Order: sequence, then structure tokens, then C-alpha cells
Amino acid sequence: MEMNQKPRVIFICTHNSARSQMAEGLLRRFAGDRYEVFSAGTQSTRVNPLAIKAMAEKGIDISHHTSDHLDKYMGMEFDYVITVCDNVKETCPYFPTNKTQWHWSFEDPSAAVGTEEERSAGFREIRDQIEKRLQMLL
Repeated sequence: MEMNQKPRVIFICTHNSARSQMAEGLLRRFAGDRYEVFSAGTQSTRVNPLAIKAMAEKGIDISHHTSDHLDKYMGMEFDYVITVCDNVKETCPYFPTNKTQWHWSFEDPSAAVGTEEERSAGFREIRDQIEKRLQMLL
């Protein structure tokens, strides 16, 4: 890593629609001056509107984020590769890094059923769990 280059972190999830997006937004907020932060999925879809809403409640705007496929980043070197769902841990292709790889297991808030408020509560809960994990790490 060059002297001026910040360590790179990528959060990987299946759809890159909620957990990885929220993790990216939170780390950018807490330490974007110290890390280059990315997120991707083994499938690209769209950023879940309830994830956008949950993050907006914390004053973090992820509405401009895009759901990117992991292939987009295969040529980049990362210092930290963090999977945030159990499914992707099992199916994620080998991601080339000789640095740090972690798996953080978070339930999929997108899979929740119920009213919009009940589903939103699930997104808030996962957002808060990710925030606590990042704060411990930092």
C-alpha cells in the first residue's frame, strides 16, 4: 500500500441491497477519512428503500448508492473483506486478498414480513447491530 493510500474495505452480501449498503454508509460516516469503503453483492439488485430510510434516520444518505456486482471489484486489492450474511459466506467466490477477511452474521432485514413499520423496525435493528460492530472495531 502506498503511503497516501487509505486502507480499502469491502462489505459483501448476496444482493448488495441492505446490510452491505448500511455497513458501507456507517463506516463512511465514522471513518471515511481513514478508509476507502465499498460494498458489493454476488447478485446486484437495487438498494432497498427501507435501508435508505433506516440510514436517513441516522442522518446518513445512501440514496445515491448503487447495488454493485462483486465482479466490478475483483481487480482491486482490499485490506479488509467483510461478508455480512451467511449465504454469501458460503457462496462467495474466493476474493483475492492476503490481508484480513471477516464474517459478520446479520439476519436479512429484507426477508422480514409484516407491516411497513414492522419491516422498518427490522432494518433499524440490523443497522444498529452493524453500527455496534463497527464501533467496536474502530
